[in-house]
Amino acid sequence: MGQQPVIPRYGGPCVANLVPALLGQHEAPHDWLPAEVDGAAQIVLLVLDGLGWEQLCLRSDVAPTLVGLAGGPIDTVCPTTTSTALTSITTGLPPGQHGIIGYRMAVEGEVLNVLRWTVDGRDVRERITPEKLQHHEPFCSERPPVVTRTEFRDSGFTRAHLDGVRFNGYRMLSTLSAETARLAAGNEPFIYAYYDGLDKVAHEYGLGAHYTAELRSIDDFVAGLIEELPSETALVLTADHGHVDVGENTVPLGPELQSHVELLSGEGRFRWLHAAAGHERELFEAATALHSDTGWVASREQVLDEEWFGPTSTSSSVARMGSVALVARDDVAYLDPADTGPYVLLGRHGGLTAAEVRVPLLVART
Repeated sequence: MGQQPVIPRYGGPCVANLVPALLGQHEAPHDWLPAEVDGAAQIVLLVLDGLGWEQLCLRSDVAPTLVGLAGGPIDTVCPTTTSTALTSITTGLPPGQHGIIGYRMAVEGEVLNVLRWTVDGRDVRERITPEKLQHHEPFCSERPPVVTRTEFRDSGFTRAHLDGVRFNGYRMLSTLSAETARLAAGNEPFIYAYYDGLDKVAHEYGLGAHYTAELRSIDDFVAGLIEELPSETALVLTADHGHVDVGENTVPLGPELQSHVELLSGEGRFRWLHAAAGHERELFEAATALHSDTGWVASREQVLDEEWFGPTSTSSSVARMGSVALVARDDVAYLDPADTGPYVLLGRHGGLTAAEVRVPLLVART
């Protein structure tokens, strides 16, 4: 049997269960949570965007602080993309329940860029209200301080996954450390912090020397933060997804497939193909014939039956799914001409390989 997609373990060691477990709100056993968290006077949850477990293990020599911490790998969610995973982390819900099921998501016949909250490059925060599209409160309805980039303060995605928190902005890695330490010195019981530098480097430069250099800098940052935090603090580190070095291995969707497609959503390693009316079977057959050599082709029904997005999915979540999921298995990305940015992405994520699904859960106890 060939390689199979890695379906997240939503009932156990998964980022969707992390915040409820840390806040004492998780009903299910969480023996996967490192014991160093128990009895901590304060908890700082730091999410390092783009740090997969495999990528960390391959570079243990440049990250001695991180690899020396207690813990191991857990799962992120499906798809392995920032907008979906961060929403699962903050709300404590699988994607099928919170409804942010991708980076470029179909909403009533349009494709919403969730991170920019735009449709065709136009700001739609007023028309597609972020707090209504994703209405579940973050952090178990508590209002902890959040430390994230200053420029994210009023973004649609911030409103969708961090509504009601106490926002604390930073601009440089040094000020992320200083802001987090300041809040901890004020005896905040729980602090959430987010850093996106590694993901940006991976996208632009791939997983080579630049990625390694950024990871080294993050390791130094974490070592310094541990020294700054008050005693009896648990610094908990995790990530939203890993990465695959795709480089120039991109695959166009051929005209044989496109003739059956009304809409494309998702991203390069997890494309939703929305069938034109009456073309569902033809679309599935064309996708299988053209792309099963490099990826997994699954119908929406299979995705739901196998619980890729969690044990249950709301009707609104299902409505945002395409007829067919085309998910990269090999180190490739499937091109959509409408999914473009300022540069070619070399490092990618979104798929269901172990390199993308497995992320660290590490704890330092001061």
